[in-house]
Amino acid sequence: MKNYSRREFIMHLGAGAGMLMLPRFPRWEKTPASRPGKKLGIALVGLGNYSTYELAPALMETQNCELAGIVTGTPEKGVKWQERYKVSDKNIYNYSNFDAIANNDAIDIVYVVLPNSMHHEYTIRAAKAGKHVICEKPMAVSVKECHEMIDACRKSGVRLFIGYRLHFDPFHRAAMKFRTLEGGRLQSVDSAFAFHIGDPTQWRLKKSLAGGGSVMDLGIYCIQASRYCTGAEPVSVTAVEEKTDMVKFAEVEETMRMQLEFPGGPTATALCSYNREANYLRLTSEKDRFELEPAFTYGGISGWTNAGKLYFPHINQQAAQMDGFSRCITDGLPSDADGEEGLRDMRVIEAVYRSAATGRSAALRGD
Repeated sequence: MKNYSRREFIMHLGAGAGMLMLPRFPRWEKTPASRPGKKLGIALVGLGNYSTYELAPALMETQNCELAGIVTGTPEKGVKWQERYKVSDKNIYNYSNFDAIANNDAIDIVYVVLPNSMHHEYTIRAAKAGKHVICEKPMAVSVKECHEMIDACRKSGVRLFIGYRLHFDPFHRAAMKFRTLEGGRLQSVDSAFAFHIGDPTQWRLKKSLAGGGSVMDLGIYCIQASRYCTGAEPVSVTAVEEKTDMVKFAEVEETMRMQLEFPGGPTATALCSYNREANYLRLTSEKDRFELEPAFTYGGISGWTNAGKLYFPHINQQAAQMDGFSRCITDGLPSDADGEEGLRDMRVIEAVYRSAATGRSAALRGD
C-alpha cells in the first residue's frame, strides 16, 4: 500500500470522496434483475423515522435507484406515503402479503428498516422472493442469524448489503486512509458515540426487539471505525458495562466501555451510551493525529489532521449509499459493506457481551 504525504493525502481523498471502499472480493456477475438504463426500484420495509426522514428524502436525490414500493403494517402510513411519493397501489405491501413482492418486477431491492430482531426474517423472505437486500445495521442479533441471512441470499443468487452509510462519507474515507500517511505506524483509535435516549417505551429499550442496547445501536459505529481505521480484525475484546438507571435500562445496557486488541497493535478504545453525550473519532500515529468531531452524524461532520482542517463537498450519505449499492448490482461490483462485513461486526459485538458478563477479556470466535 502506498504511503502518502499529508499533502498528497488531502488531495487524493478529495478526488475519490464518492467512491466505494476498495474491494476484497471477486467481481460479481451482473444480475438478471437489473434493467439497463433504468433506475433500480427500492421498496422500504418499515416506515419509521429513519425511512421517513432520511431514506425516502434521500431517494429523491439518487441517480441509480428510486423509491418504488413500501411495506407497512399501518394502512394510514401507506396512504400518506402514497400521496407524498406517488407510490402505485400495486407496490404497497403489508407484513402479511409481503412475499407477493416476488411477482413485482418494479422492485429490485428490498431495504429492511425494521427493529433489529426482525432483520433476519425479512432479509431471508426478501431473498426467497428473488430481491436484493439492503439491511440496516446491526445486521442481526446473533452471529448465527448473520450466517443464515448470508446463506439465504447466496442460495437465491441475490446481493446482501448492510446500511453502513459512513463507508460512503468522505470524512470516514479519509479516516480509513490515515494509516497510509508517512507519519509512522498507527498507534491508537479512540471513539465514542453517545446520547440521551428519550421515550422509555421505545423499541430500542426492549431486548426482544433490539437484541441489546447502546452497543447494538451506537457501539457498532465505534466497532466499525476501529476495524476500518486499523484495516484489521480484533483478536479479543474487554468490555465493562455501566448502568445508572435500573428502571429505564432494565432490559438493555445503558453504557459500555470497550477495548479492542488487534494483532501487533494498535489498541482501540470505545464508549457507547444512551445516557450521556459524545461523538468523536480520534486516530494517533507516531507523528500525526486525525480527528472527527462530530464523527457519526448524518451530516455536519468536521475533521482535521496535523496538516489542517479537512474540507469535503457535502453529500447525502444515504443517497450515496443507495446509489453505491445499486452500482454494485448493475455493474457486478463487490462491496465492503456487505453481509460478510455485518457478520464481522456481530462477532465483535458477541465478544463484547461475553466480556461484560464475565468480567474477563473475550477472544473472538472463529465460526
